[in-house]
Amino acid sequence: MKYQSNNFFIERIKAQNLAKRFGTPIYCYSYEKLKKNIIKFINNFKSFNPLVCFSVKANSNVNLLREIKKFNFGADVVSVGEMMKVLKAGFNPRKIVFSGVGKTSEELSYAINKNILLINIESEEELIEVEKIAKKKRKVVDIGIRLNPNTDAKTLKKISTGKKENKFGVTEKAFFNLLNYSKKSKYLNLKCLSVHIGSQITSYKPYEKTLGIIKKIIHKSNYKFQYIDLGGGMGITYDNEKKLNYKKYNNSIKNFLKKNKTKIIFEPGRSIIGDTGILISKVIYIKKTQNKDFIILDSGMNDLIRPALYGSKHKIIPLKRISNSSNKNYEFVGPICESTDKFLNIKKFQKLKKNDLIAICDVGAYGMSLSSNYNVRAKPIEILIKGSKVSIIKKRQRLNDII
Repeated sequence: MKYQSNNFFIERIKAQNLAKRFGTPIYCYSYEKLKKNIIKFINNFKSFNPLVCFSVKANSNVNLLREIKKFNFGADVVSVGEMMKVLKAGFNPRKIVFSGVGKTSEELSYAINKNILLINIESEEELIEVEKIAKKKRKVVDIGIRLNPNTDAKTLKKISTGKKENKFGVTEKAFFNLLNYSKKSKYLNLKCLSVHIGSQITSYKPYEKTLGIIKKIIHKSNYKFQYIDLGGGMGITYDNEKKLNYKKYNNSIKNFLKKNKTKIIFEPGRSIIGDTGILISKVIYIKKTQNKDFIILDSGMNDLIRPALYGSKHKIIPLKRISNSSNKNYEFVGPICESTDKFLNIKKFQKLKKNDLIAICDVGAYGMSLSSNYNVRAKPIEILIKGSKVSIIKKRQRLNDII
C-alpha cells in the first residue's frame, strides 16, 4: 500500500476508484501484505517449527480465514461462534485451541464433539465442568491450563492480560492444584501449559520473563507438557512504536527449548492482520471553530472503536496528496452521538474540503471484529485486493435487515 503519483494505491488498485465503485466507508485488505506478514512470522521462528494458531478475535472474516488457513495455520478461538467460523473456513479441528474465561457448558460440549486440539482451562469450576461433560460423553478430553504469570507486558492497561489483577488464567498455587486434579482424572488429559500476557507488545523482555516463570513451573511440577502455548500479543507500528525484536524473542525460546523438549504454540492476531487493512472514509462536513476544524467523517466509532475504547492512535492519510497544507488543527471525528467518537488530532494536515477521501490506517485487527450497529448504523463492506483483482468478502449491511 503506497502512493503512486500522489494517489494512494492498494496493490494495483487506486483507492479513490474503490470509493467511487463501492461507496464509503470501506474496509480494504491487501492480500500481498497478509501473505508477507505470514511468511515473515513463520521465518522468524522456523528453527523450532511452532504450531501457529491465528487469533480469530482479531479478525473473523471467513474469507480472510480461508486465506490464512492455506499457510498451514491453526486457530485460537474464544467462543463457539469463532469455532464455527474457522470450521466453515476449513481449519483442521486438531489445530484449534479454545481459550477464554467464560466458556459455557454448551460451548464446551460443542468443542469436545469436534475433537479439537486443546481446551485451555482458566478456573477450577471450568475444569470440573469439562470433566463432567467428558464423563457423560465417555471421552478423554485434551486440555491445557492457563497460568497467570503476573507479568507486566508494558502495553496499554486495557489490553493487559497477564497481571494478577487481570481476570485471565490462574495463580501458581491454583495451577498446581488443577494439575494434580487432572492427573487423577480418567477423563482429562493435560497436555499444555498456556500463557498470554497481553496485546500490542513491542518489547521481548516481558516474553523472556514469562519463559523464566514457565521454566520454574515445569521444574517444580516435574510434569512433561506436550505443548507450551505462549499466546500472541506481538505488536505492530501504529504511530511511533518501536518494533518487537523477533530475533531476541526467538533466541529466548531456543534457550528455553534446550532443557524443555516441547512443542511451542503461538496465537498471533494483530501481527498477522493488523497492517493489512485500511478504512476508507469520506469527509461529510468541515466544522470550523476558533482553535481547530472538526473533520466530520462518514466513519464512526461503530466502524472503528479502538480510539474510543483504548485511546489508540491510527494514522490518517489523504487518498490524494496535494502540496498545500492547513495551518489549522484538524480533529478527525465521526457522526456518532458520543464525545469519544473521534479518531485523531493532526496539525498541518493538507487542506481538506467536503467529499474528500481519507484512509484510516492499520485497521485489519480489532477493526471490523469490534464494529457494531450503535446508533442503528449499518456495518461497512469488506473487500480483499489481490494485485488488480477486487473481491467483496463481506457485503455492506443493509439498514432494512437491521430494522
